[in-house]
Amino acid sequence: MDYQGIIEEIAVLVEPEFGKGKVADYIPALAKVPADKFGIAVQTMDGACFQVGDAEEPFSIQSIAKVFALAQAYPVYGEALWKRVGMEPSGNPFNSLVQLEYEKGIPRNPFINAGALVITDMLIEHFPKPKTQMLDFIRELSGSDDVYYDYEVARSEREFGFTNAALVNFMKSHYNIKAPVEQVLDVYFHQCAIAMSCRKLASAFLVLANHGVLPHSGKRMLTQSQAKRINAVMLTCGFYDEAGEFAFCVGLPGKSGVGGGIVAVIPNELAIAVWSPELNEHGNSQIGIKVLERFTTMTGKSIF
Repeated sequence: MDYQGIIEEIAVLVEPEFGKGKVADYIPALAKVPADKFGIAVQTMDGACFQVGDAEEPFSIQSIAKVFALAQAYPVYGEALWKRVGMEPSGNPFNSLVQLEYEKGIPRNPFINAGALVITDMLIEHFPKPKTQMLDFIRELSGSDDVYYDYEVARSEREFGFTNAALVNFMKSHYNIKAPVEQVLDVYFHQCAIAMSCRKLASAFLVLANHGVLPHSGKRMLTQSQAKRINAVMLTCGFYDEAGEFAFCVGLPGKSGVGGGIVAVIPNELAIAVWSPELNEHGNSQIGIKVLERFTTMTGKSIF
């Protein structure tokens, strides 16, 4: 498969999409990112990498970090994890308070903000230095030490994180948050502010394409069942209230972030990461969705 030729062709085909989305502006640090940034990286199981555009430039991965948090917490808590957070699609915006109130403080899934905050609380409960250990975990997954917190983004998240604060306090009132609210928010805001490139993101997600085993080291990070279940939740819940359309059009497990990144996996074969900061009305990368739709169409590869 000529992945390099395919992504180069896709890069040309999606050019008319530029200008149709809008860079996230509710977090001021993200609003500064040039709208025309664009990169694609494909990382295969055998170590080959194909890329175009700004695939080596780090960007704020935002909600993509929710996958890393779940992958770190799941081996620790096992199936007990799902007693505090569900696994169903929300059908609502990622920061919705309405659904959380209706369901008495149990978030629908770990990829909406409320669910990720519960997972963060679980990490704080288990890890003495959760922020440091999260970076160490992602660095091991990606095989690179060049993964870091963008402190400007973290400060911006904190300064304007009123809805997240409301979510944590509401869940605290229902006894689904154990750590101090300020600590949960601090760790969570730093997770959202992790900076990585497309290439490193694709490398890090290979563990989910390889049933929980790191291809570059052979180390098992998740059981086969845990990797399968994380992929399943990515497919059904990884794209906010556009998850069904993404599954319909693309057919891959994946996760998006409001920094404009999207990562998806083809089991046993590869991971692909796209970065384009302009978002559609659902908070997903306008161009990233189109890239992945064309990629599965042109390669004939999806999980279906």
